[in-house]
Amino acid sequence: MQITPPFGYREIVPFYRHNRVRLPPAGTLPPFCSQTNALPLSFTEFGVACRDYPLAFTSSDGGQSFAAVAVLGIAGNENLFVRNDRWDENAYLPAYVRRYPFCMTRVTMDAAEQANRLICVEKSCLSEDGERMFDDAGNPLDRWKPIDKLLNEYEADLERGREMCAILADYSLLEPFTLQAALDEGGAMNLGGMYRVDERKLEFLNAAQHKNLIKKGIMGRIYAHLLSLDNFARLVKRKSAGTR
Repeated sequence: MQITPPFGYREIVPFYRHNRVRLPPAGTLPPFCSQTNALPLSFTEFGVACRDYPLAFTSSDGGQSFAAVAVLGIAGNENLFVRNDRWDENAYLPAYVRRYPFCMTRVTMDAAEQANRLICVEKSCLSEDGERMFDDAGNPLDRWKPIDKLLNEYEADLERGREMCAILADYSLLEPFTLQAALDEGGAMNLGGMYRVDERKLEFLNAAQHKNLIKKGIMGRIYAHLLSLDNFARLVKRKSAGTR
C-alpha cells in the first residue's frame, strides 16, 4: 500500500479509531504555512477567498490539467499572511490549513489507485498523550465530529474544483500569465507559472458551454477569480511594507 502525502505534510499514516492525536493549539499553524506562496483552494472557497487573495490556476504537467490556488506571496517560500507563526486574523484561513493534521488521500495498491479515500493523519501528531477521537465502543466523540465534517465536505468540494478546472481546460479558457511587480524600495519581481481565465474567450463559447458553466456554478467562480486578480496589487503592498 502506497500513501502519498499532500503538499506540506511530512509523513502521513492511516487514522484508526484507537489512535490518540496531539492536536495543534488554537491558532497554531502547520509547519509548512510560513514557507509556501500558494495553497490549494476548493470550489466553494472561491467566494470568500477572493476578498483577500489573488486566485489563480497552476499546472504541473505543462497545461494539460490544472488546480486552483490562493496566492499568498510573491517570492518562493514566502507567505505574506503569516507573521510570528500566526495567520492574519483579518484574512480568510483556507480549509487546507484548518484540516491539519488530518487529510484524505487516495491509496495506491499494486500500481492501481483505489477509488475510495482514506482518512490519514500526520504521523508526528500521534501520541499516547493526545486526544481520543472515539470511545471504547468505537463511537465518535464530540471532538471528532466537526473534524470529520470538515474532511468530508472539503474533499467533496475539492472534487468539484477539479471538475471545474477540467471544464475550463476543455473549453480552452485558461491562459498563462506572469506578475511583474515593482517594489516601493526599488527593484522588481516576477511571479510566473500561473494561469488565468481569458475573458475574451468567454465571448466565443457556444450556448451549451455557456449554459453548462452557469448550471454548475462555474461562471460565478470565474467572476470571483477575475475580480480577485486586483488583489495582486495588495499583495505587492504587503511585500513592500514588510508585513511578514
